Amino acid sequence: MLKAKLGIAPIAWWNDDLEELSDDVSLEECLRQASVAGFTGMETGRRFPMNMAELGPVLARYGMSVCGGWFSGLLLDGDIEVEKDRIAEQLEFFKAAGAPCIVYGETARSIQGVKSAPLATKPKLDAAEIESYGRKISDFAEWCAREGMPLSYHHHMAAAIETEEELDHFMAQSSVPLLFDAGHMAFAGGDVLRVIENHHARISHVHTKDVRLEVIDALDRSRESFLDAVVKGAFTVPGDGSLDFEAIVKALAGHGYEGWFVVEAEQDPKVSPPLEMAQKGHRELLRVMAAAGYDVVTSEDLA
Repeated sequence: MLKAKLGIAPIAWWNDDLEELSDDVSLEECLRQASVAGFTGMETGRRFPMNMAELGPVLARYGMSVCGGWFSGLLLDGDIEVEKDRIAEQLEFFKAAGAPCIVYGETARSIQGVKSAPLATKPKLDAAEIESYGRKISDFAEWCAREGMPLSYHHHMAAAIETEEELDHFMAQSSVPLLFDAGHMAFAGGDVLRVIENHHARISHVHTKDVRLEVIDALDRSRESFLDAVVKGAFTVPGDGSLDFEAIVKALAGHGYEGWFVVEAEQDPKVSPPLEMAQKGHRELLRVMAAAGYDVVTSEDLA
């Protein structure tokens, strides 16, 4: 039977791009709530210490492990040697934590964190730029893997690789493992099941982000930004939005995906209480995992 691990990101409790969308909770309270909701892993965020001597006992207290975490990469316009220096501390920390991967998010030219930048002004790469970028990111990913910590590349709204077409071109020009994010691909207008079909062999990490299509469809992309969309509630947890996660998870199972399914659903914690949303997302994931034939790994299994 295929094995699945269920994790969550702290972005439901505190948002690293938009600090106003943050509950005033400590790292310990965040981990406690995630554990109560049933999750066994959490991706890192700004309130995480970057060393296991400090973090390890806190994780152990709540039966949690590090199941990934974001790195703001600048390779699109940057130098590989500089990026090696920038990622070095996180790479060593993640190795010590036994994390499955570092989530690589390309932030060069991205407008994802710029509240005044309309969605329509996202960066666009021509074929030659994608080819060059693909080679560079592949070389960097291969170096990280040799150092003992693989990357997983996060396609992302408002970044250079956003749409299904952009992702297809990028994947053809690179060898980097892929983080499949259902919510970001749906927001970008892509066919989430077709992306799985086309790129399943490279999917190494999964974000189970749901979307509220009624919010997305009402956006004026010539005026409103990615962060405006987040504030309006474009994202939510599985079971609370528009996507069919049973179909998504069955498609991944059909291609033999094993590993982490991470809920990453940034929204206003005052409107969508993080513990309540985490519990709702976990219940839906348990339901669809059972339907897809996954055996969900528990904290007791990991102990």
